[in-house]
Amino acid sequence: MPFKALNLSEPILRGVQAAGYSDPTPIQLRAIPLVLAGGDVIGSAQTGTGKTAAFALPILTRLGAHGKTRVLVLEPTRELAAQVETSFRDFARFTDLRTVAVFGGVGYGHQRNELRRGVDVIVATPGRLMDYLKDGTLSLRDINTLVLDEVDHMLDMGFLPVVKDIIGRCPRERQTLLFSATVPPEIQAIASFALRNPTRVEVGVNRTVNESVNHALFPVGFAQKFDLLLALLEKTDFDSVLVFSRTKHGADKIARRLKAANHSVAVLHANRSQNQRIEALAGFKSGKYEVMVATDIAARGIDVAGVSHVINYDVPEKPEDYVHRIGRTGRAQAVGDAFTIVTPENEKDIRDIQRFIGAKIPELKLEGFPYGPYAARPERPPEQRESRGQSAAHGDFAQKRGGFRGFGGGGGRRGRR
Repeated sequence: MPFKALNLSEPILRGVQAAGYSDPTPIQLRAIPLVLAGGDVIGSAQTGTGKTAAFALPILTRLGAHGKTRVLVLEPTRELAAQVETSFRDFARFTDLRTVAVFGGVGYGHQRNELRRGVDVIVATPGRLMDYLKDGTLSLRDINTLVLDEVDHMLDMGFLPVVKDIIGRCPRERQTLLFSATVPPEIQAIASFALRNPTRVEVGVNRTVNESVNHALFPVGFAQKFDLLLALLEKTDFDSVLVFSRTKHGADKIARRLKAANHSVAVLHANRSQNQRIEALAGFKSGKYEVMVATDIAARGIDVAGVSHVINYDVPEKPEDYVHRIGRTGRAQAVGDAFTIVTPENEKDIRDIQRFIGAKIPELKLEGFPYGPYAARPERPPEQRESRGQSAAHGDFAQKRGGFRGFGGGGGRRGRR
C-alpha cells in the first residue's frame, strides 16, 4: 500500500516523496490511520522501523496550516530532539508549518526567539522545556497533541517527575501518543496517567532484534578486548562502525587507541559539549569519521543511514539497551551486522540479554586471531571492585561463521582505501 492510500494531505505526501520514502513500513501502516482518527496510541516496534514518520506524518496532516503551538513532542536526548525536529521539518517542507527543537547544551537566545515568533510543533527535552515554561516564554494551553517518544529511556534517565509536570500543564482534552522500541511494564504507570483508552500497536515483538541485523558474540580474555576490536575492524568490510562503551572515560580511551591505530574516530557522550556532539554526528554521517565511539546516549540518540556495523566493546548493563544499540544498524530495512565482545565477567549479562530477546546469540571466533586464555579482568582490591560479581571462565566456543557481509576476508575500510 503506498503512502497516498493513507489519507495524508497532498503537501505532506510531497514531503514524503522528497524525503525519499517509497512504501510505508508496518508500524506506519498500522499507526497512521489511528493517529489521523484522533485517538490515543501506544506504538511499539523494533528500532529502525520508522516510528518517527508513523506519528509525524499524520500529525502534520491534521495540523494543516500555520497557527498556534499545538504539538509537543518530548524526547530523552538532545540528539533525538534535533533529529525528530529535522524529520518534522523535512516532511512539512511544502507547507507553512513551523517547527523548533528545544534542548540544553546551547544558548537560550535562538530557541526563545523562535518560540516567541510562533511555531506549530515543539520537539523538546524535558529539562530545557521546563525552563521556558517557568520563565513564561512558553505556554502549553493550546497543545492538542502530545507525543512521548522513547518514553522508557526518559524514565530510565529520571525524567518521570518532570514529564508528569509537563503533562499536567497540557489541556486535558488532547491526543496523546506514546512510542518506543520497548514498552516495559514500568511504562504502564505513566500510560495510565497520560493516556485515555489508548489503542496499542505492536509490530513484531518489541524485545526482539530486527531481522535485518546479523548479530554474534565474540568471547575473548579481558586483556585482549582491544586487540580483538582492532582485528574485527581490520577483517570486516564496513562502511561505518558504531562502537559502544559503558562509560564516558572508556569511550575516550577507546577513541584515543583507535586514533593511534590510524582510524578516523568521533566520540559521543554526555561530557562532550553540544558543539562537539553536533560536529561528531555530522562528521560520522558525512563519512569524515569511519568509527564513532559512544556511550548509550547514542543507542537512542542517533539515526544515521548506512551504519553497516555496531560493535559492543562493552556489554550493556540493561538487556533492552542491547536491542537499542544493535538497532543502530540494519535501519529502514537495510542489512547490518552487530558484534559483541564478551569476557567471562559478562556471562550473566549475556544470559539476561538472551532471556530478554528470547533467542540465543551465536558465538563466533575470528579466524586467524591469536586467542590467549579466556581470562576475566585481573582481581582488584575489595574496595575497588564493582558490586556486581564476576562469573567463572568457561570453555572454548566453537567457531561458527557465515551470514556476515565481508567478514573474515581481511582489509577493512582502511585497507580498501
